[in-house]
Amino acid sequence: MSQPKSQPPRAPSVSRRSLFAGAATVGAVAAAASLMPTAPSPVAAGPTQPAEPPSRGGGYSLTDHVRQYYKTTLV
Repeated sequence: MSQPKSQPPRAPSVSRRSLFAGAATVGAVAAAASLMPTAPSPVAAGPTQPAEPPSRGGGYSLTDHVRQYYKTTLV
């Protein structure tokens, strides 16, 4: 009587189909990333002269800094 031969467990192999599917996925992600818009470059503004403060109080003025703040609060 012969004893059955036991085979060592095989490591899972990557099939050709899954390899090509993975490569196609990576290519699609790279293509989509290249088509996405980039952030706009900041516009360099020259130095501005501050306006004279009002003679009768107040003092609030709508500056570029305040406009930028209001833009960031929009939902």
